[in-house]
Amino acid sequence: MNFYKNCNGQTRRSALQLGLAGFIGTGFSQLLQLRAVAGDSVGHAAKAKSCILIWLDGGPTHYETFDPKPEAPSEVRGEFNAIDTKVPGIQICEHMPRLASIADKFSIIRSIRHEQGNHGAGNHYMMTGAPPRIPVGCGAYVSFHPSMGAVTSYTRGNTNGLPAYFSAPAMTRSGGPSFLGAQYAPFVVPDDPNSDSFRVRDVALPAAIQETRFTDRRALRSQIDRLPRINEKAAADPVVPLDEYYKQGYDLVSSPAAQKAFDIHSEDAATRDRYGRNSFGQRMLLARRMVEAGVPFITLSEAGWDHHGDLFNALRKRLPTFENSIATLLEDLEQRGLLESTLVLVLGEFGRTPKINPGAGRDHWSNAMSVMMAGAGTPGGVVVGATDRAGYSAVDRVLSPENFVSTVYTKLGINPDQILYTPQGRPAHLVSDPTPIHELM
Repeated sequence: MNFYKNCNGQTRRSALQLGLAGFIGTGFSQLLQLRAVAGDSVGHAAKAKSCILIWLDGGPTHYETFDPKPEAPSEVRGEFNAIDTKVPGIQICEHMPRLASIADKFSIIRSIRHEQGNHGAGNHYMMTGAPPRIPVGCGAYVSFHPSMGAVTSYTRGNTNGLPAYFSAPAMTRSGGPSFLGAQYAPFVVPDDPNSDSFRVRDVALPAAIQETRFTDRRALRSQIDRLPRINEKAAADPVVPLDEYYKQGYDLVSSPAAQKAFDIHSEDAATRDRYGRNSFGQRMLLARRMVEAGVPFITLSEAGWDHHGDLFNALRKRLPTFENSIATLLEDLEQRGLLESTLVLVLGEFGRTPKINPGAGRDHWSNAMSVMMAGAGTPGGVVVGATDRAGYSAVDRVLSPENFVSTVYTKLGINPDQILYTPQGRPAHLVSDPTPIHELM
């Protein structure tokens, strides 16, 4: 298995370890003690039953993906050409021909900008809609505010015995639940579904444990739970979130829907081939199967997009696989009647610098970035906003991460204009600017 590194030297494996440690450490010491001042879905008709967030960790270049600048000087334009798409007037990178052929199925946002030009802060801002309250280093894993996935899990709850929030192959830097509590953290699927031995942990009883023994243990735990606790105030009882974890675990092990969703080997070979016999493609297929099982939020975190050097050689190899899997996902969802109820997002924490550096790469750049959005009522063939001629900055219809996150929440039927309360009683706006991007509604 490959472990892509970002410029701060963190690997995919260390992201998994640090991310899990972060939310477990805070989750068990905090309890859910919040209420929404505004109703979760008052005035918001949900179009999306599920959301698949494809996170390109490291900050994908907007020039070599969805915002090429064919008229710019060569040191800005780069080595790739722009190609026309199915929608007149919209061009994308030449190495994404399949996406170009179905450009009528998705929208592109070209004008989101912010001022968090390092991985830790940029990730937090785009994942939560809340800028970090204090300076955050490039390699930081921070959780000052609940992520979109955690909020969706809190709002929607579990379905068919499956957790409401999954992440593969790791949790993103700021993909945790923060003050919502550990029970709303993602269920992480770290193993490679492209492997013949792929098996999701905790979705079946271990061979050494018989079903009767499992049932007896659950009954014993239920009896213990009925005993009076030392402190009857739930807010002071650290066992409460642990109980929720056990319940989720029991439900997962005993859920036929979970067994079916993760049985990727039962998928026909032709479909698996279409998605691509690689880790990225098979995770995309797994996400589609989780949507079918009713999971509300799935994050696919794909590392390796921090191209400070050798950008063009790297993308010549990676873009064809990347765009094939995403195009297949959109077509497959549409053919199954799921695209209208599934929101698909493709983004990272920021864009890349206008001028190519001496190492043939581009550096961090938060003045401009591109986001792809499809499904759940998102109009196809639409470009929102624009950057200047050199791609230096968003100049038309300038938008913020708050606008983006509010759009996602609104499509999911979650009111972004509400106040949550931390266990300490501190009020926190879900999104400080709850204005969605109206062109995409």
